[in-house]
Amino acid sequence: MYIVLTYDFNEKRVQKALKICRKYLKWVQNSVFEGEITFAKLEKLKWELQSLMNESEDSVKIYILKNEKCLSTETFGVEKEDDYGFI
Repeated sequence: MYIVLTYDFNEKRVQKALKICRKYLKWVQNSVFEGEITFAKLEKLKWELQSLMNESEDSVKIYILKNEKCLSTETFGVEKEDDYGFI
């Protein structure tokens, strides 16, 4: 499946949330990630974020698509450098 994930975490936890999401998905913009992911990895990602978050301050929203072909995007302005997969 293909997902787009957004989060809004308190600044105390935002860097840890970034590190967690970058393990599973491509970072496309501040607090926005996307990519192909298996159901098992998605469950692990959700568990890690829920373990980190304070539910009275933080939030996560996940858009689930069948595949990347179902997604159409337009970008205006500066695109994030893609160092995903850099070794």
